[in-house]
Parts: sequence; C-alpha cells; structure tokens
Amino acid sequence: MENALPLKQKPFRLAKIVMPILVTQVALYLITFFDILMTGRYDTYHLAGVTIGSSFWVPVYTGLAGILMGLTPIIAQLVGARKKDAVRPSVQQGIYVSIVLSIIVYLIIKFGVSSILTSMPLEEEVRVVAAKYLEAMSLGLLPLFAYTVLRSFFDALGATRVSMTIILLSAPLTIFLNYLLIYGNFGFPELGGVGAGYAAALTYWLVFLIACGVAWKHKSFSDYRLFANWGKISFVRWKEILLIGVPIGISIFVETSIFSVVTLLMSKYSTIVISAHQIALNFTSLLYMIPLSISMGATILVGQEIGANRMKDAKHYGFLGVAIAIAFSFISIAVLLLFRNEIASLYTTDGKIIALATQFFIYAALFQLSDAVMAPVQGALRGYKDVNMTFIMAIVSFWVIGLPVGYSMATFTDLGPYGYWIGLIAGLTIGAITLTIRLLHIQKTKFHEGKTREA
Repeated sequence: MENALPLKQKPFRLAKIVMPILVTQVALYLITFFDILMTGRYDTYHLAGVTIGSSFWVPVYTGLAGILMGLTPIIAQLVGARKKDAVRPSVQQGIYVSIVLSIIVYLIIKFGVSSILTSMPLEEEVRVVAAKYLEAMSLGLLPLFAYTVLRSFFDALGATRVSMTIILLSAPLTIFLNYLLIYGNFGFPELGGVGAGYAAALTYWLVFLIACGVAWKHKSFSDYRLFANWGKISFVRWKEILLIGVPIGISIFVETSIFSVVTLLMSKYSTIVISAHQIALNFTSLLYMIPLSISMGATILVGQEIGANRMKDAKHYGFLGVAIAIAFSFISIAVLLLFRNEIASLYTTDGKIIALATQFFIYAALFQLSDAVMAPVQGALRGYKDVNMTFIMAIVSFWVIGLPVGYSMATFTDLGPYGYWIGLIAGLTIGAITLTIRLLHIQKTKFHEGKTREA
C-alpha cells in the first residue's frame, strides 16, 4: 500500500492503474470479436448459433462476475488499512462463492437453456449449435469464476498489469484453439461454432492456472499465502461479499441486458435499420471501455484510501476519475461526429446501412458525456462500499425511465428507432446526476467520520 501522494501526482497514479485495465477490457472484447469472426467464416448457421448463445452468455456472465467483483472494494480497504492477514480468508471465501455460482450457472445451462431455445423461432441447426456451444463453454465455468476472484485480488492491490498480462497471453491461445477446433486443422475434430465454446473453456482453465501460479509464486503476492490454511465455509464472510457483490452484479446485468431488450424491440424495423443500430451499438461498446476502466480504477484507489482513513485523498480520486472520463468523452464525441461515415464503412459496404448508421452515431455521441460521468461515479461509490444506490439507479435509469421513454418516443413520434436511443440517453443523464449527488453526500459523510476517528 503506497503512502498518500500530492494531488499533482494522483492523475499519474490513476492512469497507472487504469491503463492495464483498459488493455484487459479491450482484449476481452477482441476475444469475443474473433469468436464471431472465425465462426462466421465457417458457416452461417454456426455463426447464428454462436451469436444466440453469446446473447445468453454475456448478460449472465457479466452479472454473476459482478457479484465476485464485490471483493475488489473489500480487499482494497483491507490493504489500505494494512490488515494483510485478513486478505487470505476473504479470497478463500470468495473462491467458495465462485464454486457455488459456477454450479448454479452450469445447472441452468444444462437443464434450462434447451427449453428456452426451443421456444424461440429458430431453425433446428441454429438451435442445436447454440445449445452445444453453451454446454461446451460451461466446462470452463469453474475456472472462469475462480479466476474472477483472483483478478479482484490482484486489482485490489493495484497490480492491474498482472490481469492485463494474463489476458494478453490467453488471447492468442483462444484464436489458435478456435483455428484448431472450429475448422478441424492439424488432425483436431471439426466442430464449427461448438469448437469456439470448447476453445473458450480450455482458455479459462489455462488463465486460472496461470493466475494461481502468479498468486502462489510471485514475490508481490506470495506473502499473502492465499492457498494455505484453507478455512471452513464462513457464511459471515459470504454475507459481506454478497451484500456488496449482488447489487454490483444486478446493476451490471441491468445495464448489459437493456441493450439486448432494445434490439429485440427494434425487430419490427427493417433489417437495414437493425444492422445500422447494431453497428452503432458495437462501436460505442468499444468506446465505453474507457469510462468502464476508469470506473474500476476509481473503485480500487478510493477503496484503498478509505481503508487508510484518508478521506480527502479518496475524494480526490473520485473527482479525478470523473474529470478524466469527461475529457476522454469529448474526444469520443469528436471521433463519432467527424468520422462517423468512415467508422460505419469499416463494418459494411452497403450504402443504405452506412447512411443510417451515421445517424445513429449522432445519438451515440450524446451518450458519451452521461457515460463519462455515471461510470466513474459508480466506481467511486463502490470504493466506499456504497452499492445499493448504484443498483437502484441502474434499474430506474434504464428500465423505469430509459425503456418507457424510448418506447414512447419510437412509437408515438416521428423519431422511430432513434427514439430508443433518446430514451436511454435521458435515463443515463438522470442516473448520472442522481449518483453524483449521492457521491457528494457519501464523501461529506465519510470525511466527517474520518475526522471523528482521528479525534
């Protein structure tokens, strides 16, 4: 745990934490991108199956992984308070929780997904590929969730470059395994889209084993003795993890699933409109990696400063996160407005789709500023372990305000499909304002508590 830094050095400290997180998030994004790309070159039906399977997988995984992310502020505050001996039990209990979560998801995939897929108007070959893809990927659930716990441990210590290195090592492996198992090269079975599921599962196991080796042998982490003296299940610690993690997980699930719902509601429009919408959504998802990474960095640094009872420094990192994210948002807005035609052309050569996508990019530009405020404010609040308001506002912003307003604008005005984007922008803006007020309140409360503790 580092000592307090002067204000002018804090942006560099934040950047040092955030940059590896950003690289990690982009690498994870590219892994999914190559899954889709390589399957698409194999067969259209297999591409559709993997796409359907991924639409189930991503919201479920991100939501449940969010529960385990509750360990980040817990461990960060322990590190800040120099309670080193308390870190190991928290990590071990987190791994127990990850095992339970992986079993639950495995059972859902094994016995629940098939019936859902059967109820969908899908061609039989697409349905079979989607089901087998999910079953293959589920073989890696246990190491994936356990790795999420170890990543929370690394990140909470500020060692975000470790997670970055592990993911950068695994990305080429995933692509190579896809090459072997999708196409059946070098004597391996030709599995098509299902091969992408097995490739992912194998990669998850490798990532977990590498993370275990780093935690066990690396001098920065070996002193924590994470794998020694395994304690019994402690429901008291489970409660602490879940009270923080469940609201984080639900808020992430709410945020990721809303875009899937909007896409489904837009199915009444033409294929060209849907394609243009997906292009805009895909590119803005890539841009969102910046405020998301800043948010995760804010959680780590605010948590460490709170643990060290440095409330003023925690406040600085919260505001720095927002300020840096806003600065980057202006760059994102400029890129979307000035190069929207060129960006759309990267995805398709269809002139009609390009023309519509450039219009969607205008609304996507309006998204950027609200995202730049809301994401790092959420991260700072999580550093304070204040997660319930972020969970409530995620539901209010997207489902109570965003979706109804968007549906009304799309249905009862001339905006058509753009109405859904207006609704989401309105919800995001209200959420950003509300959570900023909440952060100011928490900062003021914690500052007075810190003064009282010093006295």
